[in-house]
Amino acid sequence: MSMKVIIVDDHQLFRQGLRALLEGESDMEVVGEGENGHEAVRLCKQLKPEVVVMDVGMPELNGMEATRQCLAEHPKVKILALSMHADRRFASGMLRAGASGYLLKDAAFDQLIEAIRAVAAGQIYLSPAVTEVVVDDYVHRLASGAESAFSVLSAREREVLQCLAEGLSTREIAEALHVSAKTIETHRQQVMNKLDIHNVAELTKYAVREGLTSLEP
Repeated sequence: MSMKVIIVDDHQLFRQGLRALLEGESDMEVVGEGENGHEAVRLCKQLKPEVVVMDVGMPELNGMEATRQCLAEHPKVKILALSMHADRRFASGMLRAGASGYLLKDAAFDQLIEAIRAVAAGQIYLSPAVTEVVVDDYVHRLASGAESAFSVLSAREREVLQCLAEGLSTREIAEALHVSAKTIETHRQQVMNKLDIHNVAELTKYAVREGLTSLEP
């Protein structure tokens, strides 16, 4: 029986190319595609895949938040992060969110197939280029006792922070999250208070530094 795979990436051509390659494997079936984190969460609920190949830097809801939400509802699903960034913010962030693997987009196709099969079998898979980065980040955090956005902010506050960093207005964020503008203003004030940051430019820098968005401030 083929394992069910979902591909989530904000670039349509990349998704289509990846789908064409995976569908040539007899033990894999691509059952869905999404272009952002919200679609990843919806597709996990609807299609119940074994593996989600998840881009990290996506608009509206990034791969880290999508991974946390998918696993909160479906703890048996395996998330394989696929990214252009061999960077501690993204690699360590995805692993802390619960991803079972992290693969760079310039990897060979055979490596991707190996990674999907490995995480489906319950193993951890890391691109060689990011293994040292992840270990270094772990050691640094142990030594410094640094707190990340994931320990300081709630899931909804992190969503609001990402949207603010990506330039969305209060009204646009409220519409995207299906809440009132007043609720978004409250979340924004809570984020600023918790981080002791009181302007959007500094919030954007913080979001980039923590890997909540891949956009540059």
